Amino acid sequence: MNRLYERCTGLMRRIYDRRLHDAPVLDASRHFPDAGRFLANWQAIRAEALEVAAGLGRVPRFHEIMREQAEISDNDGRDWRMYIMQAYGVPFARNLSRCPTLASIVEASPDVLSASFSFLAPGKHVPPHRGPFRGILRGYLVLSMPLDANGLPAATLTVDGHEHRLHDGEFMLWDDTFEHEVRNASDEVRVVLLLDIRRRNMPRDMRLLSNAVIALVRLGIYLRGPKIAV
Repeated sequence: MNRLYERCTGLMRRIYDRRLHDAPVLDASRHFPDAGRFLANWQAIRAEALEVAAGLGRVPRFHEIMREQAEISDNDGRDWRMYIMQAYGVPFARNLSRCPTLASIVEASPDVLSASFSFLAPGKHVPPHRGPFRGILRGYLVLSMPLDANGLPAATLTVDGHEHRLHDGEFMLWDDTFEHEVRNASDEVRVVLLLDIRRRNMPRDMRLLSNAVIALVRLGIYLRGPKIAV
């Protein structure tokens, strides 16, 4: 299954790479103006995430939701847990109901396809990898960032060879089909909000392909019924 998944995602990336030439990190004001809504409410979203974190042991690990991600999620004995509230337009009502502020903002942001809280355990390293699909962009809103002895963010996100250290309440928009990795070099859990955002301003054929891929993934979510609600 993993080998077939890698072949399919590799083919998908090659198709998009021939047509799209955006940078790894993008200007949110241009490509995702709704980022302002999330930034304006980040403290309320943070409070909802920390309430979920109070029962963190019940939140599934990423590879328990997607077996194909075991290589990066189940690689070092440390947890990477994902609390998914919406996936490719499929809402998970029970999880959303626990986060009313975030739910209302997601509902008002039609380009947001997915919304998840990502909990990265102390010492966790997500090794270099690439996302499968350039039809979406990744939003990354820091909610609880451990600090090192110098007061700098202790968890790093490295995209296309460039290291990014974001403080609480900071947002970054990026293309996760570029190689990236994450490392939490602290003894605290790092908490961020991850968003999958529909990429706009593509050639018409790429828009049609993206819509088809999104519909196919959405169907797979319905049929697969992953362990998401907690």
